[in-house]
Amino acid sequence: MGWWRIGADALAGGRFVVSPLAETVAALKALRAGRAGHPGERAWLAEHLAAYRERIAAEPLDGLLLRAAISATWNADFLTPTPPGDRERCFEEEVAVVRATEPARALADLEVTLAGPVPEPLASARDLPGRLAELLEWVWRETVLPEWPRRRRVMEADVTARTARLARDGWAAALDELCPGKTRWLGDGRLQVNARDYPPRSVDGGRLLLVPVTPATGWVSWDVEREGDERYAIVYPCAGVLADGAGPAVPRALAALLGPARAGVLLRLESPLSTSQLVALTGQGLGSVGRHLKVLHDAGLVRRGRAGRSVLYTWTEAGAVLVRAGRAVPEEAL
Repeated sequence: MGWWRIGADALAGGRFVVSPLAETVAALKALRAGRAGHPGERAWLAEHLAAYRERIAAEPLDGLLLRAAISATWNADFLTPTPPGDRERCFEEEVAVVRATEPARALADLEVTLAGPVPEPLASARDLPGRLAELLEWVWRETVLPEWPRRRRVMEADVTARTARLARDGWAAALDELCPGKTRWLGDGRLQVNARDYPPRSVDGGRLLLVPVTPATGWVSWDVEREGDERYAIVYPCAGVLADGAGPAVPRALAALLGPARAGVLLRLESPLSTSQLVALTGQGLGSVGRHLKVLHDAGLVRRGRAGRSVLYTWTEAGAVLVRAGRAVPEEAL
């Protein structure tokens, strides 16, 4: 397994970063796979898959480049540059890093991904970084940008929930559940980052970046070429229900008791969320969500607490019991 040693300073300086380029690379991987990673992705994939395949068919070299750049075990480094971490960049700034890759460096990255020489016609092609940047620009413009506000809200909700978990349970718990089946806190400052047999790396002295994406994929990257600016990134999929635009199914028993809209708000509060995040995820108005939260809070079903500037709501023990009971009632019994 691949693991990193993460010191206390690196943990203390760790931060979440939203990256438009990482979201675009994740979308590209979903389009290339041709299958939805979770229910919330199905409609998006159905809308864009045909156009993507038409785009690849019109540029066969792009298809060859993707097969070389994305393997079952690794991504070419110039496809997934590590975010800067000091501030959020726009997509144009991030993709410029891909475009600026030296062609010889890109070929070397592809050799690593392929575990061998780069085949023709890729080996003799001109400006592979520019070609890949153009494809990423197409994916961003045609498939990600039209719904970027919604995707961003989902990522921000995920970050808020994980930040609350971090404050409550510490870094070990927060890192342990980033990528189920891949990341795992091993103790003694060690974090498993994947299940591959890669040499361990030390993050001591560098910055740890956690980068959410909405497609069900993830990877790691690092940039250690500039002394004093070493960065290590874990790109991870947003957690479960937050990635599903449709939200959780409301059991009929809960809908009958609370009303479907209020029950939908309650169901989403297994992880802490703010009022604005609930507005984004439910599609209900701010006033409606506020009223639902007041009723649920007054009934002792949710609690609220502050995390930085945000007020977060989550289940009380009574709320968790009610949700479990509502889910346990057979539909035919109603």
